[in-house]
Amino acid sequence: MANPLLEPSTLPFSLPPFLSITEDDYGPALEAGMAEQRAEIEAIATSAEPPTFDNTLVALERSGRLLDRALRCFATATQAMATPRIRDLDEEYSPKLAAHVDAVQLDPRIHARVKAVHDDHRAMAALDAESRRLVERYLTEMTVAGAGLDASATARLRDLNERLASLTSRFQNDVLAGMTDGALHVEEQSALAGLSRSEVSAAAAAAAARGLDGYVVTLGNTSGHPWLASLDDRDVRARLQQAQVSRGTHGDDHDTRATVIEITRLRAERAGLLGYPSHAAARLADSTAGTPAQVNDLLGTLAPLAARNAAREQEALESRAGHPVEAHDWAYYSERERAAAYNVDLAALRPYFEAGRVLADGVFFAANRLFGVTFHQRDDLTGYHPEVRVFEVREEDGTPIGLYLLDLYTREAKKGGAWMDSLVSQSGLLEQPYAVVTNNLNVPKPADGEPTLLTYDEVTTLFHEFGHALHGLLARVRYPHFSGTSVFRDIVEYPSQVNEMWMLWPEVVAHYAAHVDTGEPLPAEVVERMTTARAFGEGFATSEYLGAAILDQAWHALAPGAAVADADAFERQVLAAAGLDNPAVPPRYRTAYFAHAFSSDYDASYYAYLWSEVLDADTVAWFEENGGLTRDNGERYRRYIIGVGGSADLLASYRAFRGDDPDIRHLLRRRGLE
Repeated sequence: MANPLLEPSTLPFSLPPFLSITEDDYGPALEAGMAEQRAEIEAIATSAEPPTFDNTLVALERSGRLLDRALRCFATATQAMATPRIRDLDEEYSPKLAAHVDAVQLDPRIHARVKAVHDDHRAMAALDAESRRLVERYLTEMTVAGAGLDASATARLRDLNERLASLTSRFQNDVLAGMTDGALHVEEQSALAGLSRSEVSAAAAAAAARGLDGYVVTLGNTSGHPWLASLDDRDVRARLQQAQVSRGTHGDDHDTRATVIEITRLRAERAGLLGYPSHAAARLADSTAGTPAQVNDLLGTLAPLAARNAAREQEALESRAGHPVEAHDWAYYSERERAAAYNVDLAALRPYFEAGRVLADGVFFAANRLFGVTFHQRDDLTGYHPEVRVFEVREEDGTPIGLYLLDLYTREAKKGGAWMDSLVSQSGLLEQPYAVVTNNLNVPKPADGEPTLLTYDEVTTLFHEFGHALHGLLARVRYPHFSGTSVFRDIVEYPSQVNEMWMLWPEVVAHYAAHVDTGEPLPAEVVERMTTARAFGEGFATSEYLGAAILDQAWHALAPGAAVADADAFERQVLAAAGLDNPAVPPRYRTAYFAHAFSSDYDASYYAYLWSEVLDADTVAWFEENGGLTRDNGERYRRYIIGVGGSADLLASYRAFRGDDPDIRHLLRRRGLE
C-alpha cells in the first residue's frame, strides 16, 4: 500500500487518515519530507533573482509541506501512542530532525537573503503589518538560533543540537517508562478505602490490563497524585507518594539524572557559542520577559510570600491531623480542612462532574455563549486511537472552522499530563481555511458501564486545555508561521488560563454540574462556597509551582563549563536558597521527571504559567467589570487576543484589548500574596 503520509489527506478538513497510517510509514515520510524541503531551500538559496519578500519569505513559508504533515502525525504518536517502536523511531529521528532544522536556520545564504529583505526599508514599508512581522520574526529567530556564526562554531552548534535532540527524546521516553514501571500495585480493595467507585474500577481495570490480580494505581505527571486527597490508609498514601517522586531516580535503564546533567551542560555550551552567559539568557532573549533577571525578580519576590502562606497552612493541617503533616498527608488533610472551613468537599463533587456533560454542557456551552461557535460529533471520522472523539466546529452562521479531537483517558503508551496540539493549522497563504486541534488528558478510565467522573482538578484542566484549543481553532492568519498558538512561549498559556474562569461561572456551572444518578443540579450555595474557597491552599499551590519554576531557571543559569556532579544535591541547594525546601511541599516537578524543562520545549520557560497569569488575572477582572460571558465581550477578546495568533505583538494587542497594561494586583489577590 502507498504511504498515506506522502500525499495530502482527502478526508474532511484534511484530517490525517489515521486508519491507514502504520508505524512503518513515519520513517519514510519524514525522510521524504526532509529531502523535499532541502531541495526547496536550495532553490531559494541559489536563486539568481535579488531577494524579495515573495521569492524569499513567501517561498520559505510554502516550503516543507510534506515534512510538516508527517511531523505533526509523528509528534502525536510519540506523545499519545508511544509504543516501543514509536519510541525507537523518536530516538532515531530526533537528531535527524534537529539537523534538518539547522540546515534551514543556519544556512548563511538564506540568512543573507532574509536580512537583505529586512534592510530594504522602502520595500518593507510597502508591506502590510503581518508581512513585515514575518520578516522581522524570521531574522530574529535565525539570529538567535546562531545564523551568522563562523564555520567552526556553526559545525559545533549543529553537533550540539543533534546531541541535545537525542538526549531530550531519551529523557521523555525514560520518564514514560518510569511512570509505567513505578505504578503502585495493591492486592486488597481495602487498601483503596476512600476512593470513589469509579476510581476503584479504574484501578481494577489497570491491573487487569497488566494481567495482575488486585488493583494498580497508575502514576500521575506531577509530584503529587490526585488520589492522595482521598486514600484513607496513610501507609498506602506514603507508598504512592514515594512512587510519584521516585520516577527517574532508580534503575539503570530509566534513571534520568545523568541525562539532565548532560542536557544542561550542552545547553550551556551552546549558549556560550551564541554569545550568551547561560542557556536561560539565550532562551529568554526572544521572549516577552527578555532576560533571566526579569524572571528571577518575579519568582524571587513571590517565593518567600508563598512559603510563608504554606507554613501557615501546614500549621492548620497539623492541628487537624494531630501529627506532623508530610507530603503524602497534605492533600488528604487539606481536603478535610477545606470541608471544615468552607463546607466544601471536592471529592464529594465528583458525581456532579460526569465527563460527557462537562464537555458538552460546560466547556462547549461557554465557548458558544462567548464566540457563537458550535460543536457536532463526527462519528464518521476517526482519530488516532479508538478512544478519541472527533467534533466538527462551526461558526454561528454554520461556516466550518475545523475539527476538535479529545483524547481523555490515560494509557501506558501515553505521556503524562495534559496538552493541546495542532494536526492541521489554518493559513490563508496555503489556502487552508480550517484547523484541526487535539486535547489530551490523563483521566483514569473506569470499567465498562461505569461513568467517567472527573475530579475538580480534571475539570479545571479540561477547561484550561480547551482554551489552547480555541486559540488554535479561532486564530485567522495569512502565514503558517503565525498560525494558532504560535506566540512567545511565555504568553502561550495566557488564553488557556483565561478559559479556566468559566468553570465556576454561575450560568456555566449551573448548565453542566448535575448529579450523575439523580440529575439534581449542584446547589447554588455549594458553587458559591467553592468560589469563595478558590484561594484556599494557594500557599501550597504557589510554593510547589515556584519550586519547579526556580529549579528550571537554576539548571539553565549554569555558565558554559560549569559542572554539576549530583543532580539531587543541586536540587536541594536551589530549593533551600529560595526558602522552598519544606519537605511537605515538594516542587511540582522534581528534576528527574521535569519533562517541561528537559523534553517539552519549556526549558528556562516554566515561569511562563505565572508570567501569563498576570495577563490572565487582569483579563478575568475585565470580564467581570464588563458583564462577563457575552457575545460582545467574546468578539472583542477574539479580535484582539486569540484571533490574531502570532501575527501581531500579543502584548500590544493586549493593551488595545484592555486599554492599559496588565495590573499585577489581580494576580497577587488571587494567589493570596498581597
